[in-house]
Amino acid sequence: QVQLVESGGGLVQAGGSLRLSCAASGRTFSSYAMGWFRQAPGKEREFVAAISGGGFNTRYADSVKGRFTISRDNAKNTVYLQMNSLKTEDTTLYYCAADLLFRPTTWNYWGQGTQVTVSS
Repeated sequence: QVQLVESGGGLVQAGGSLRLSCAASGRTFSSYAMGWFRQAPGKEREFVAAISGGGFNTRYADSVKGRFTISRDNAKNTVYLQMNSLKTEDTTLYYCAADLLFRPTTWNYWGQGTQVTVSS
């Protein structure tokens, strides 16, 4: 079992930055690929970024490429999402997820989410 707790969300002006964190329980954190997703009310959950267990491979949604950076610290069991040049359309609930696969069909573990609000 992996438990995930997100933090770092908040209110920021357009063009600003936020860093989300996701702390994971368990002693095998480096075995898991980690991902960030977001979901606005009434919309489907959208993939944002993912990073492999060792941190050597990453992938991003086109909508955030060049603005967001995913990273991880396996010694701290934590994955991060650095979000720069934020836009109002980035406003939504952000979730982290974990899975043993880098490209799973469905991610196995999910956090509760953290709200990001970008004002104009």
